Amino acid sequence: MNRFEELRELVMGLEGDFDKFYNKDNQAAGTRVRKGMQDLKNLAQDIRKQVQDMKNSRGEGEES
Repeated sequence: MNRFEELRELVMGLEGDFDKFYNKDNQAAGTRVRKGMQDLKNLAQDIRKQVQDMKNSRGEGEES
């Protein structure tokens, strides 16, 4: 699975809990939303680092 698909799966997996929390006042779903959003933040940070590292490593070869 590539990083974009991993990101998409995480976001789509939260859809039901968002609905339960905001529309049905399910407090446990709110906890799952908060955890999912933290996971999303961590994944986004990992992707940012990976992109930066790839960009930097590709740039090194072009400068020669």
